[in-house]
Amino acid sequence: MWFLKIGLAVMLLLARPVWASVPHPWQIGFQPAASPMMEGIAHMHNIVLVVIAAIALLVGALMAYVMVRFRASRNPVPTKTAHHTLLEVVWTVIPILILVVIAIPSLKLLFSFDKDQQATMTVKAVGHQWYWSYEYPEKHIAYDSYMVEDKDLKADQVRLLSVDNPIIMPVDTTVRILVTSQDVLHSFAVPALGIKKDAVPGRLNETWLRIGKIGDYYGQCAELCGVKHGFMPIHVKAVSQTDYDAWIQSRETKPKEAQPKEEQPSPVIHPKEQEK
Repeated sequence: MWFLKIGLAVMLLLARPVWASVPHPWQIGFQPAASPMMEGIAHMHNIVLVVIAAIALLVGALMAYVMVRFRASRNPVPTKTAHHTLLEVVWTVIPILILVVIAIPSLKLLFSFDKDQQATMTVKAVGHQWYWSYEYPEKHIAYDSYMVEDKDLKADQVRLLSVDNPIIMPVDTTVRILVTSQDVLHSFAVPALGIKKDAVPGRLNETWLRIGKIGDYYGQCAELCGVKHGFMPIHVKAVSQTDYDAWIQSRETKPKEAQPKEEQPSPVIHPKEQEK
């Protein structure tokens, strides 16, 4: 039974929790889907994977058959066939049918990304060099989100992905996401939620999401935006509606910090007036 113990140990080492939303060493597949958008992307990926695997096997088999069947030792006098109408029709029609099979679910998925899902709340993400700021327009809440430095990391935080102020969202709620930038091009991307939207200065891009389970979901800026491009992560924290309402209430009742008074510039005195 020793081989069963070894097999079980290997499985435990390779096993990952289904709610994990961070990349792992030697990871091959996607992160577990936590939104309808990511579920659609994973389903589309599986369809295309089957199609391209079948094409690769078919083409490989045909090439092997041709190399064996029509090798020089077996066919010292090569055939002079130039055209074959049926064969030409087949190899034209079959690729068209394959493209149709891929195009129909692909277009449906793309349209679902842009379709208005009658969101019940809105979150605005603004990219900066090199951090994100978030706004809840209906609640008049706004704050900045910076990456937690290595020296400040806690035991339950993830290096290069944890932030000081994550986005708080309720589960089972359709959320409209508005994305823009304050300076250069950025990109708001969270793999487990199936989101990747460019943040363009002077332009407001829109997408939506609906998180299906409570958890922490991480992403990063996906557009090269400068020297610290790799240090502006995104942390989405999905909570229950009760916890979300409590968080909103705590933010609304939080006393505002006293703003420093702006210093008045000293008056400019002309040299001739100073002589007087």
